[in-house]
Amino acid sequence: MRILGLVPARGGSKRLPRKNVKPLGGMPLIAWTIRSAIESQCCTDVMVSTDDCEIASVSRQYGAKVPWLRPIELASDNSSSVDVALHALDFYENAYGELDGIILLQPTSPFRKAESIKRAIKLFADFSCRRPVVSMKPALNHPEWCFEINDNSIEPYLGWDKIYQRSQDLPNAWSLDGGMYIIPPNRLRQEGEFLLRDTIPFCIEDKAESIDIDTVEDFDHCASFLTERFVA
Repeated sequence: MRILGLVPARGGSKRLPRKNVKPLGGMPLIAWTIRSAIESQCCTDVMVSTDDCEIASVSRQYGAKVPWLRPIELASDNSSSVDVALHALDFYENAYGELDGIILLQPTSPFRKAESIKRAIKLFADFSCRRPVVSMKPALNHPEWCFEINDNSIEPYLGWDKIYQRSQDLPNAWSLDGGMYIIPPNRLRQEGEFLLRDTIPFCIEDKAESIDIDTVEDFDHCASFLTERFVA
């Protein structure tokens, strides 16, 4: 089974400047994801797609392939992960042969474990590498307790009969954690999406693994988490 581990890392982050190379627990943020992907021993190659020379240099230092800098048209705020992945796929398969799958690993999920990557790829293989797999976490807010606000009124999204349940009686609810997306190359090319109707959930209970860094506050939370774990 040939799986490409792809780490997308744009240089122009606005809410947290230079986040991908910002030191976290003694390593640049992106290094956490590269290290886990390599340690999983499930990826044929781990490749970083970036438009930034510093990110490229750091990524190579930690063992990732960075064969080029991403084109400018794929490095804007409006560039999609799908377009970035397709660009990387076309290059890789032309250079190294066909793949069974690609796993997109966002560098903003630093505590995703190598073992989780391994189990997610095994799940993908269990379904003959034909169906997408996506990592999920327990929903922070249950959808049965979410409201729409119209003028001066509230309306439960799922109806008034749903909001009176006790928390222990609510069914489990899950949300995307953004950490892992696995898909066969042909389906990504055909559908132009990572998330399809037959996507298989890979559920992650460990809250630390699903931490997603997008803001200064998120980063500080991760740094605090590491400090607390080290002290403990």
